[in-house]
Amino acid sequence: MSFADLAPGQHADHVRDHWWWRPGWRVGRRFYAFHVTFENQPELYRLVDSYRSALAAAPTATLIPDQWLHLTMQGIGFTDETSDATLAAIIEEAGKQLAQLPAVAVEFGEIVVADEAIVMPALPAEPVQRLRAATRTAIGHVVGEDQVPEDPNRYRPHVSVAYLTADGPAEPYVRAVQSIAPQPVPVTIRHVDLIEMHRDQRMYVWQRVAQLKLS
Repeated sequence: MSFADLAPGQHADHVRDHWWWRPGWRVGRRFYAFHVTFENQPELYRLVDSYRSALAAAPTATLIPDQWLHLTMQGIGFTDETSDATLAAIIEEAGKQLAQLPAVAVEFGEIVVADEAIVMPALPAEPVQRLRAATRTAIGHVVGEDQVPEDPNRYRPHVSVAYLTADGPAEPYVRAVQSIAPQPVPVTIRHVDLIEMHRDQRMYVWQRVAQLKLS
C-alpha cells in the first residue's frame, strides 16, 4: 500500500521494487520538479543515519545518502517537453507565490514502511501542503490549471530514507526500523528548490535550477 493510502502510523504489508520505469521515464531523460532539499542539517543527517544503520541488516534496499535527501513536493514536467520560456515563467510566478508564505517548522522522527519506500512523515503536514499548493498555483497560472500534473489530494509530505528494491513482505523492514527509538528532529524550511532531476543509476540525482525563498 502506498504511503498516501496508509493511515497514520500504519505500515504496508508488502513491498515491491521502487525502480520500475514509470510512464515517460527512461535513461537519459530529465524532469523538472519542486522539492525541498536539506543542506547543512546535521541533526537530520544523524537521524537518517540511525535508520540506515538499522536497515543494513534488512533485505536489500537503496539507502539514500545525505546529499540526496529531499522532500518531494510537486512535479512540473520532462525537460524535453517544457520550454525555457515556460520554465522561466513558472519560476517567476512561484517566486511570487512562495514569497507570501512564512518559513515552515516541521519535525521528523516517525518512520513508515510503505510499498516502495521507507519514509519519515513531515509533521505537521499542513504547512508543507500549503507550500505545495503555492507551487501548483504557480504552474497553473502559466500552463493552465487543468495541465498541472499529479493529484493534489494524494500528497503526504515526507522524506524517504530508503527505496525498496524487491518484492516481498514488509515485516523485515518494519522490524529493522522499529529497533530505533528516535528523538524528533526539528527542521525549518526556508526555501523551495526547482530542480532538474534524473534516476539513471537507481537514485534521484539533481541539479538546482532555482532557489525560491519563503518570507
